[in-house]
Amino acid sequence: MLIDGGHREEVRFATIQEFQKWYSSELVPKASSHDFITVPIKNVQGEYMVLRPSRVLGIRVEPVFSSSVERF
Repeated sequence: MLIDGGHREEVRFATIQEFQKWYSSELVPKASSHDFITVPIKNVQGEYMVLRPSRVLGIRVEPVFSSSVERF
């Protein structure tokens, strides 16, 4: 996420569907709001980041692939 002021945060979702659900239900409806919303951080159990949706300038979505082929 690129946040106003030049700050960058990396948030990982387990699946693209989880990201789409969060994006469409949390971020988009409140896009111009100055109230905080929570962003789940999946790599730390029970930890959340809060941000103001109006300050999000951009989101970069990058797939992370795991191989199903074992390599020795």
